[in-house]
Amino acid sequence: MFKNYTMNQLILPLDIEMKLQANDIAFHVHNLVESIPYEAFAPFLRNEGCPAYHPRMMLKIILCAYTQSVFSGRKIEALLKDSLRMMWLAQGYEPSYRTINRFRVHKDMKELLRQCFVQFRCQLVETKQIDNEAIFIDGTKIEANANKFTFVWKKAIVRYQTNLIEKSQAVYDELLDQSIIPAIQRENEEELTLPELVQVIEAVDEVVKDFDQQIEASTDASERKHLRRQRKHPKAMRKTLIDLALRKQKYAKDMTIFGTRNSYAKTDQDATFMRMKDDYMRNGQLKAGYNVQIATEGQYALAYQIFPNPTDTLTLRPFLDEIEANYFTLPEHIVADAGYGSEQNYDDILTNRKREALITYNLYLREQKKKYQQNPFNTANWPYDETTDSYTCPNQQTLAFHHSSVRTDRNGFTRTFKVYQCENCTGCPFRASCTKAKEGNHRTLVVNEKWENQKKYVKAKLSAEKTGAIYRKRKIDVEPVFGHLKANLRFTRFSVRGKAKVANEMGLALMAVNLRKFTANQ
Repeated sequence: MFKNYTMNQLILPLDIEMKLQANDIAFHVHNLVESIPYEAFAPFLRNEGCPAYHPRMMLKIILCAYTQSVFSGRKIEALLKDSLRMMWLAQGYEPSYRTINRFRVHKDMKELLRQCFVQFRCQLVETKQIDNEAIFIDGTKIEANANKFTFVWKKAIVRYQTNLIEKSQAVYDELLDQSIIPAIQRENEEELTLPELVQVIEAVDEVVKDFDQQIEASTDASERKHLRRQRKHPKAMRKTLIDLALRKQKYAKDMTIFGTRNSYAKTDQDATFMRMKDDYMRNGQLKAGYNVQIATEGQYALAYQIFPNPTDTLTLRPFLDEIEANYFTLPEHIVADAGYGSEQNYDDILTNRKREALITYNLYLREQKKKYQQNPFNTANWPYDETTDSYTCPNQQTLAFHHSSVRTDRNGFTRTFKVYQCENCTGCPFRASCTKAKEGNHRTLVVNEKWENQKKYVKAKLSAEKTGAIYRKRKIDVEPVFGHLKANLRFTRFSVRGKAKVANEMGLALMAVNLRKFTANQ
């Protein structure tokens, strides 16, 4: 006996909502978007033309599609025709893939996503899924939607610029030596600027035109031949100068695109070439990508930001500024791994923000080992005398304070060092193990007191029971978010180009991860 099944009987359509399970992810998407204030949707309103789809509906269907690992505009359009969730959220509307793609890269989409994260965090606080005690910060690299071999390197452009300056000067000097053009007034005798190159080109062009007029006016064949021979060199020089001017303009544009970066991709100029973990060939191949920084608590992504620099050290301060300005007030504890441990970051969190920095530094784990602590040639183990402000080396020689040194790095941060020098290293039996300085030079020791105090602070905090327990949560809090993003959601490569569009897509993907986890926890 079978259950009744017939395709010829008319069945009245029921409300699609009744077909969905009570804890379906579509309800959580709906509740989240409905919690966003109306003011955030006002920029999408237009008073002319055909009425637009409501931005709430558009945001709902895109978020729901991302939770199902569907990132293509055409596939999202297809889901609107055969997915009950999407049909209910769209309420029967079927926007085209072009409309969907235009909406998710809209310039005002950034504010909608910010509101999504703010409202979602409010829900987490209300349901007591997070306690607002600490945030856990980490970064990952995600491949850009750019061709792998369209790289432009800053070092190469700088080298090309140097060669171009030399060649431009040589061509200009040759024109003067041969009296083809008169000397021009220059700003700098070492380099021809672009306006000066244009001025030289115009002067050579006048010479070529003068030859053209003489050739046209002459009726003598031998004279015309002689004039053509004289015109040949200025004409070739004009072509060379035009090429140099175009190249100079291109290199100047390249340097503007670089900014503080060392590379960029031609097909996505905001992307930087960096090493990815998924290096299947194991040959250290560089790929165009973005450095995605996130702040989490309870395995939920609460804030994010896109950076072009491959390393994490310089991203912490601007990311914390972004969180404070647009997302929420920073909690008491800021937790991150050793990639963020630097004097500048510690100083910013402890002094400027008045928060606790539970961030290790590069040598933290090595310093815990017995081999490191018992090494007599490790300067960290040398006895220090506060009264005389001096250190004692393994050969019982005194390293007295010699002078102070102030260094400023390329990012403008200033460090102060104290330099100590050994009184006598002559004939030292431990010289080969102690120093690599040339024979005759005495051993010096450079100490950054502020950095040493910060390291002591970190060691004390990580050794304490409460703060140590908070730091140990880092791996089980922030790392699973990246695992869900890349392994479960299968979001491993951006589908749009440009930092602003990439930031929008990253926000949608992270919010999809949050909604999936939130639904699973209900």
